[in-house]
Amino acid sequence: MSVIQIADLDHVVVRAANLVKSLHFYCDILGCREERRVERIGLVQLRAGASMVDLVDASDSPPEGTPNMDHFALRLESLDVDAVRDYLASHGIEMGEVRTRVGAKGAGPSIYVIDPDGNTVELKGPAV
Repeated sequence: MSVIQIADLDHVVVRAANLVKSLHFYCDILGCREERRVERIGLVQLRAGASMVDLVDASDSPPEGTPNMDHFALRLESLDVDAVRDYLASHGIEMGEVRTRVGAKGAGPSIYVIDPDGNTVELKGPAV
């Protein structure tokens, strides 16, 4: 048995160039909820199911060159592709093609969307 046993995604830190836009995306569109703020470091913690998405205000020092991360995955309870496509489109958000990708719980359908800072967010359906 390993000393370190990872059970699930704990949190991901996103450097947000525009905190207001990022909060709108993660809370109002994807359904996360604000759980805690640490004003002195510009941190807002969002609850995403059993995991957290931490937004750090990077408006005074935006990342140079490449995006601040490749992508992270939010595992969904279910994935009704047509309903998700319509919902995202109603918010002006394009989604990538539906593909089977392997995640922590196995292979299943997933789609990629891009947040306001250019980060790729994978919306992962249940393993099949």
